[in-house]
Amino acid sequence: MAAEAPAPHSPARARRAEHLGPARRRPQILDAALAIAIADGVDAVTVAAVARRMQVTRPVVYACFTDRKTLLDDLLHREEDHLRDAVLASLTPRKVYADADVFIEGFTTLLRSVAARPQAWRLLYSNPDTEVAHLFGRGRAAAIARCTAMLRPTLTAWDVADADRKLPALVELWVSSGEAAVRTLLAQEGQQRVDELGRLFGVAVYHALRSA
Repeated sequence: MAAEAPAPHSPARARRAEHLGPARRRPQILDAALAIAIADGVDAVTVAAVARRMQVTRPVVYACFTDRKTLLDDLLHREEDHLRDAVLASLTPRKVYADADVFIEGFTTLLRSVAARPQAWRLLYSNPDTEVAHLFGRGRAAAIARCTAMLRPTLTAWDVADADRKLPALVELWVSSGEAAVRTLLAQEGQQRVDELGRLFGVAVYHALRSA
């Protein structure tokens, strides 16, 4: 009689997974944890849940992460790093942000990063968990600091009256528009072209700031 094929959760399948070393296995584990967090919330991310999703035994996960807290911390730090780098890349320092093309370039760069890693951005924008809210707050604070430093000389170059008084409100408008652009792309994924949306938001924000 022919041998029966192992079931998806069988030890035979799990043993094959163990041939991958921790360095190669960790990113796979974090990807599985990310998918669970987006689908069911951060509270649903457990070692057992990750093992089930990957069709491996729990010791395979424990070989890379000592416990759930370590796994979750590494996941959130990884995604925070990706998102921070994307935001800062979209806000390349210049002496003056004087024309619409600069804003279009910035919004387009940001939205391209969203299109490249939509799952990470969904975790940030679609998850009410406390851990994620803390991550979002730190990222937003960094974006506000960068935008403030960049917009101040631009307002001076534009001869905006009462520039220092208006600066916080205009920075908030800029950052909030970036968040709106991300949410729009995530909501319309596959329906709206990234460059088209980047141009739309870039031109709108430029004119809003320019007319302050």
